[in-house]
Amino acid sequence: MDNNTIIERLKKDDIKFLSLQFTDVTGAVKSVDVPVDQAQKALDDGIWFDGSSVEGFSRIQESDMHLVIDRSTYAMLPWSPPDLRRARFFCDIYQMDGKPFPGDPRGNLKRMLKKVDEKGWVFNIGAEPEFFLFKRGDNHGNIHPVPHDVGGYFDFSAVDEAVRVRTQIMDAVSSMGLAVEMGHHEVALGQHEIDFRFSDALEAADNVVTLKYTVKAIAAKNGLVASFMPKPIAGINGSGMHAHQSIFTKEGKNLFFDASMDFYLSDLGRMFIAGQLKHAQALSAVLSPTVNSYKRLVPGYEAPVYIGWAQVNRSALIRIPTASVKNEKTVRAELRCPDPSANAYIAIAAMLAAGLKGIEEEYECPDPLNDVNVYELSKAERKEMGITELPGSLSSALKELMKDPVVQEGLGKNIYDVFMRAKWAEWDEYRLNVSDWEVERYLETA
Repeated sequence: MDNNTIIERLKKDDIKFLSLQFTDVTGAVKSVDVPVDQAQKALDDGIWFDGSSVEGFSRIQESDMHLVIDRSTYAMLPWSPPDLRRARFFCDIYQMDGKPFPGDPRGNLKRMLKKVDEKGWVFNIGAEPEFFLFKRGDNHGNIHPVPHDVGGYFDFSAVDEAVRVRTQIMDAVSSMGLAVEMGHHEVALGQHEIDFRFSDALEAADNVVTLKYTVKAIAAKNGLVASFMPKPIAGINGSGMHAHQSIFTKEGKNLFFDASMDFYLSDLGRMFIAGQLKHAQALSAVLSPTVNSYKRLVPGYEAPVYIGWAQVNRSALIRIPTASVKNEKTVRAELRCPDPSANAYIAIAAMLAAGLKGIEEEYECPDPLNDVNVYELSKAERKEMGITELPGSLSSALKELMKDPVVQEGLGKNIYDVFMRAKWAEWDEYRLNVSDWEVERYLETA
């Protein structure tokens, strides 16, 4: 939309404020609020702001940052009250010299996507974020993770409050222009999933960010707490964010498709997969970026642990969903280790870096793990088959990332440095904390 079209849209939607949004390196959404009477100026000139206090942004002496509105990302926030109706735009961040700010996660993803664009390709993602809806805590502000419902996988109930809240969320994000394919109850009590139709990677990342704050806003209006924490309750399934990936030409041909190959998966698709498998241990730090993430990545709860690929085997890290030779667009690679605590922009940039490296270096793809339940294999059997595993902790994942220049390049030096600093600080805080489990286990027995 051009500026005049946007101004007319703001009047039609009776918008009172604009929320100009971006994320920091850890994925937290930041916003500058602008009264609608300043919309023309903001659209023409952008907004200058102090970035010195934003995680991963500038030093105090270099703090002036320039927000430039991405006009294609206009959306009304449907939960905002009519008398204070708000609309949002995502923004790109520039430095005082007019160059893109290298610490901007969205801008960094654009940098990586230029490599694909130069080849005449489009990198597509279909994301499947999972989340929990919990009852709100007591009057003292304590939050206990008590599931909001008693449903199970794909369960339907005509009177279930969770169905009502989930459909409110789907209606809200649909009204904001997101192409929702479906929503359903997941395996665990109180757990839900909303899937988007695949789109180019930048739009997909924007969609994930939009979904996360929309889910939280709608949940809060219903007196609930929404959580994208990977493993909020021990002993039940955690929340993942499976990512369905494919590369198309700009003319719409799926380069992962080859009718003559097993699973209809092309050589290019296999090399892309090989790249992600080879760099999976380092990718884990970015795709599963919290201490809690590694309590999800354990055997027995449908989360991947071992590094391999297959068509129908859900214990594999990468799965090739069943496709039809009559519909080449359905051939894709489903990466199953990301979780929704990840910053979608830097996660997708890292995934792309690893996959492109596989294509550029023509990595050989290992044999698929079809008809093999990797969880049932002994350690010796896995070693004989060359099956390695994901890191078992955030600390281990960060050490793998330190050794992997390919994934580092996908993040860029600025984001890599800030990410490592923030995540080592998180690990140290966790390491020094004394948990309830430790007190119960050792207070009287040690």
